Amino acid sequence: MKKFVAFAGYACNNRCGFCVHLYRRGVPPLSTRAVVAALAAARADGCDWAELIGGEATVRPDVLTLVAAARRLGYARVAMATNGRMFARPGFARAAVDAGLTDVMLSIHGAEPALHDALTGAPGSLEELLEGAGRLHAAGVPRLSANTTVVRANVGALQGIGRLLLRLGLMQAEFIFVDPSSGGAARDPAAWMPRLFEAAPALRRLLGLGREAGTRGWRVRYVPLCLFRDWLDQVSELRERQAFSEVRHLAPDFYNPDVTASRRESARVRTPRCRGCALADDCEGLWRAYVELWGDAELEPVNA
Repeated sequence: MKKFVAFAGYACNNRCGFCVHLYRRGVPPLSTRAVVAALAAARADGCDWAELIGGEATVRPDVLTLVAAARRLGYARVAMATNGRMFARPGFARAAVDAGLTDVMLSIHGAEPALHDALTGAPGSLEELLEGAGRLHAAGVPRLSANTTVVRANVGALQGIGRLLLRLGLMQAEFIFVDPSSGGAARDPAAWMPRLFEAAPALRRLLGLGREAGTRGWRVRYVPLCLFRDWLDQVSELRERQAFSEVRHLAPDFYNPDVTASRRESARVRTPRCRGCALADDCEGLWRAYVELWGDAELEPVNA
């Protein structure tokens, strides 16, 4: 499949301090016409997976129009990454599914309101997300999953998040090591990035919890492969290369026709410690900001 991701705008009803787009909220959003035209152009070029994100796509008054347009254009999958809060509104989940929404990824950053709401900067946001999840289930959305940004504040709470996902029946999920290349985490990476000696074992235990429950659909992203050598089938970048021949991004202020290549070239680094590692060719390495702060001593190269 070929994926087209539209960052239709950066407006959001949460204020996550780690968000890569935290300081872009003043950028004017793409118009309805511009998003539909971009969807049409990408579809004509062979893209068959459309994803609407932000910011928060659901705060756009035209979001259901965009979903319906994507389906009308012939996209096999129309997905949305969302904080889930708008889906708590009566009728919204049903309207979104009826418009053609096929995949929803809910952003869950804590299993308890005290943690989740603190990270999102929005009191009551976890309660609304959980209500939205229930309404999406009731509306019959074909695929419902979750994502979690892994930061210093929640790395110790990942098992609790995993147990919440199991209670919600979410057997597909992604746990994303925070991106310090821009936005909130870039302003203070030491405050947001967990150390790998803490995060990697916690993530491996979390993946193990999922396996015990019968799923290998929980994945990790933005981690060095050497620390997940026994979990490679659950590393997002490797699975993404198998699932998608191309991933392109469009936003109000940029266009990226090859997301994987640009990330490797600009924000991720492989260090001298990676030389000779059997996984080096497939690994994106570490965030540049991580190496600048803490070096690469936590890497465990795999002998060829």
